Amino acid sequence: MVKIFNVSQIKKIDGCTVINQGITSIDLMERASLAVAEKLIRFLDPDQCILVFAGTGNNGGDALAIARILLSRHFKLYVYIVAPDELFSDDCLVNKECLERLTDVKLIKENQDIPHIPEDCIVIDGLFGSGLNRPLEGVYLDVVTVINASHNKVYSVDMPSGMFVEDNASNNPEGIIKAEKVFTFQFPKLSLLLPDSANYCKKMTVVNIGLCEKCIKEEETDLFFIEKSDATQLPIPRDNFSHKGTFGKALLIAGSYGKMGAAVLSARACLRTGVGLLTMHVPRCGVDILQTAVPEAMVQADEFPENVSSVGDNIDQFAIGIGPGIGTDDKTKDLLSDLFDKYRKPMVIDADALNIIAGDESLKEKIPSKSIITPHPVEFDRLMGGVSINGYERLQKAGEFANRYDIYIVLKGAYSAIITPERKVYFNSTGNPGMATGGSGDVLTGMITSLLAQKYLPLNAAILGVYLHGLAGDLAAKSKSQQGMLPSDMIEYIGKAYRALK
Repeated sequence: MVKIFNVSQIKKIDGCTVINQGITSIDLMERASLAVAEKLIRFLDPDQCILVFAGTGNNGGDALAIARILLSRHFKLYVYIVAPDELFSDDCLVNKECLERLTDVKLIKENQDIPHIPEDCIVIDGLFGSGLNRPLEGVYLDVVTVINASHNKVYSVDMPSGMFVEDNASNNPEGIIKAEKVFTFQFPKLSLLLPDSANYCKKMTVVNIGLCEKCIKEEETDLFFIEKSDATQLPIPRDNFSHKGTFGKALLIAGSYGKMGAAVLSARACLRTGVGLLTMHVPRCGVDILQTAVPEAMVQADEFPENVSSVGDNIDQFAIGIGPGIGTDDKTKDLLSDLFDKYRKPMVIDADALNIIAGDESLKEKIPSKSIITPHPVEFDRLMGGVSINGYERLQKAGEFANRYDIYIVLKGAYSAIITPERKVYFNSTGNPGMATGGSGDVLTGMITSLLAQKYLPLNAAILGVYLHGLAGDLAAKSKSQQGMLPSDMIEYIGKAYRALK
């Protein structure tokens, strides 16, 4: 898995690389700049107008080196350095002098030096990188304001200038570049994976710049980014002599009057993910619906006609998922409390089950150890009894909650985060905005429940379930488009997602 580091760790690894590889810092800057330039060359038009805005630190040095490389490939560039005090880092100064031998480089010292940005120009942003620790002000803020107001495509080097690597609660949102793409060095940066980055980073590309693998391996972190190679190792191989009992029994408690679609989606996803036997516990109003829509599932009718209100005693044989479409009726709340008393193995808890827990503090203490809860941000904030300031604070709260109740949390969204009882965080790399539609979470609940039934450890079930869910969504989007895709389409691509892992 790719490790995610803080600013001091990144700086330490950079220094370690220079020492261990016997290179200079300017050599490392050149390597990083060449790697980003090669990415840019693939889709930039040599005839297109490109404006490069650089700072006076090492991120500015990266941008100036990128400008020099692009010039050598016959791209048309205009280069500006924001330098109100003309204090350059040593490596930035070297790249400034090299570039000045090839083209005119203009300094921006005050507001009146800021150029007009023509329409259809590409902007390369290299003002500030991962080392920034205070909001932009003065001419730097003015430059960012002008760039953002131009509405031109912006490609940022390492970070959108003005954004902090971790917590941006104290930052000025008006002082952050709104980038189309961010080419970040070697590792994803935490703030780029949080929902607060939506306006500042439409797409993140991690660029390998050859940092020392030994240094990376030795540096410890609790933050990780899941790649395909990680997910590929998780599926349990199937033996030729397997039978339906080999792949476990799942019990999904789902649905209520008017919400049986949630039960259907979670059931079909559970089956497609490979469970041996599936039983659906639904209100009596949903029996005919399930028997017709999902003939592969067995149906257990609740005694209550419109909501689930009770569950049988013989439940230890199952891996249980609960929540999709069950509503928050008082009888359903009693069912959940009773279930927590009777069943102490890990289960999957989603949707209305989470809303019930949010309304009764005593239920939190009863959640079975190592269970997996799958809230979206609003559901999680409801669980915590208030609204989080930003994504970073929500992540901290999630770590505390997972640790206190000894559970796993799948915090859904772009780069869904899996938080462990030990407060480790695993960010997912699959998925797309087309999945932001009602029913997508019901699919995920069915998938993770299926994996628990197949004897996956809870962490592996969460990681693989989230990865496959996002990958199925990506495959469905290629076929149906993000706008036209439905959760039921994702289910049809679960098999192809498995195949893609091979």
